[in-house]
Amino acid sequence: MASKPISLLLASHPGPTVVVTVVATVLGIGLGYPPGRLGLLALAILLGQLSIGWSNDWLDAARDREVARADKPAARGDIPTPVVRASAFVALVLALLVTALLGLGALLAHAIALAGGWAYNLGLKSTAFSFVPFAVSFGLLPAIATLGQAVPAWPAPWVLAAGALLGVAAHVTNVLPDLADDARTGIRGLPHRLGAKASGLLAFACLAVATTLITFGPGIPVRPLLVVGLVIGLAAVVAGVVLLIRRSPTRLLMQLIMTCAIVDVVMLALAGQSIAVV
Repeated sequence: MASKPISLLLASHPGPTVVVTVVATVLGIGLGYPPGRLGLLALAILLGQLSIGWSNDWLDAARDREVARADKPAARGDIPTPVVRASAFVALVLALLVTALLGLGALLAHAIALAGGWAYNLGLKSTAFSFVPFAVSFGLLPAIATLGQAVPAWPAPWVLAAGALLGVAAHVTNVLPDLADDARTGIRGLPHRLGAKASGLLAFACLAVATTLITFGPGIPVRPLLVVGLVIGLAAVVAGVVLLIRRSPTRLLMQLIMTCAIVDVVMLALAGQSIAVV
């Protein structure tokens, strides 16, 4: 059994937490954040993601225990559920306090994004609208970065759209491995209703559109690296669609979706100030 601090860390969903924090940090670098402000942005997003991860493990503890989820510390009893619950609320408050240092606009955007994550954990995950919190929260992630600048600016509309599409793909990526366990505990979000293959096709379609938007968004100068990203992203999409058509979804499918998402994030960073409306 892991120590209590390690178990608490593992209950935060460290993989997605780190990925989203890195994405926000990369966006901040692309926007030219100075080091101190970049650190605040990264810390705010990290705390927010910790709160969402801990709230998920707290709220799902009984359900995870029912299906014997070996990767869930709270369900295994490695750490008391009340500790995970308290940690979620503390991280939420700290996330909002740190974001406030970046300005009112960034605070409002982050508050709405966090509300989306918590709403998903509190019940939207079991509805046909399970994709909405991901679309809203990921769509607003670039807004937190652009509004958190010393001179705040809204992200361009195409950036919000690309972020939302990446959010839908992230939702599918997050859910597909657990479809069977979720079905046993009554979870029926959009991917469960569509089925594995249709959900995979939806994820790749979202990624293809997002990649195209990031490459040819209004105000973005034509850059060879963006074109390279477009080629890599669309190649991964084609490979994924072929995989889905020929056989049942495999772990390679998830790797291809993640590859596309990472490419899109790097492309957004390369777009720099072009993602903001001046």
